[in-house]
Amino acid sequence: MQSMESEVAVPKWASEPCIMGIDEAGRGPVLGPMVYGCLYCAVSYQKTLSSLNFADSKTLKEEKREELFENLKTDESIGWEVDVIDPRELSAKMLKKNKINLNEISHESAMGLVKRVVNLGVLLTEVYVDTVGDPEKYRIKLFERFPGIKFVVAKKADSLYPVVSGASIVAKVTRDRAVRDWVLDETAENMHRNFGSGYPGDPGTKSWLEHHKHHVFGFPTLVRFSWGTCTPYFKDIVEVLWESDKTDEDASSTRGSKRQLTLSSVGFAGLKRKSEEIESSGKGRCKFFQSRKLEQISHF
Repeated sequence: MQSMESEVAVPKWASEPCIMGIDEAGRGPVLGPMVYGCLYCAVSYQKTLSSLNFADSKTLKEEKREELFENLKTDESIGWEVDVIDPRELSAKMLKKNKINLNEISHESAMGLVKRVVNLGVLLTEVYVDTVGDPEKYRIKLFERFPGIKFVVAKKADSLYPVVSGASIVAKVTRDRAVRDWVLDETAENMHRNFGSGYPGDPGTKSWLEHHKHHVFGFPTLVRFSWGTCTPYFKDIVEVLWESDKTDEDASSTRGSKRQLTLSSVGFAGLKRKSEEIESSGKGRCKFFQSRKLEQISHF
């Protein structure tokens, strides 16, 4: 998990009772990271915070969000933090054997921000959170982890509480910049960056996904390949079969044996991820080379 932190030393006001808002950006897109952001300040600064024209970032134009973000960064009475969750991490967690759903990932990210700010030495007394899932269950989960803090969890919190509106701007601007500056790891020909908003319904995004799919290697790392949006692009995917180098960890009679996995069995193809494990009768990867009379050489 990637994370970024404001590099400002903990100010004197942090020893006073403080409030914090938490919000996310990029939960729905099929492209790019999901970003959790928080903004915190002294309770005594609340009234001033209300006058800074923070609003739900979705209601503001990009230029206004950028302006507000730069303003809050220079405000010595405000602190902020972000957690940038890479698309590869999102897909890996959602497709692992004991999968972690998006709500759980979101909860852990938010709690990670609370822990980070508390560890900085900030006296958090109240935290306002835009809900993910059932508000009351989420509130109880947060309170059990941090019993000394009062949590207010609400739908549309980013439009109800200025401290959450500020967090919304932090998260949204950080995600926008991350996507805008994204460096494509892949070097295939004809790759381009005209991927639109990254949301599944965006024609530009759909066109980009169609152009950048690969029948063996899938999508570039910018793509959250666990999203159902990706499924239609792999109707004619090549089934890739490989033999695992890792010994079977299952405490059964097959312990220590090699196994084969299909690409679709780990969910990459967007098909049903019923973990299909085929016992191998060969000798791991050596079988591939032996059958083709290939051998490894150290120099030419």
